[in-house]
Amino acid sequence: MTDLPQPDAIFIGGGATAAGIFELCWEILRPGGRLVANAVTVESEYKLLEWHQQVGGELIRVAVQRAEPMGGFLGWKPMVPVTQWVVVK
Repeated sequence: MTDLPQPDAIFIGGGATAAGIFELCWEILRPGGRLVANAVTVESEYKLLEWHQQVGGELIRVAVQRAEPMGGFLGWKPMVPVTQWVVVK
C-alpha cells in the first residue's frame, strides 16, 4: 500500500486482527482522512476499542433482525451485530 497515493479514506471490512493493519493504515492515511473499520468477532472488536482509546473516534454497534417464519407466524431472527469504528485523522 505504500506505493499507492496517500488515501483520503480507508475501509477495513474484515481482517481487523491482522498484525500491523491499523498501524499501517493510520500511517498512510492523509491528515483529515477518514478510517472506518467493521468488526463482528470479540477479538476484532477489541482491536477497535484499543484504537478508539488511542486516537478517539466513534464506536457504533448495528444490530439487524430479519422477519422469518415461526410456525404459522413471523418472528424476528437476529443477525450477527456489527461494531463499527469511525475516526478522522
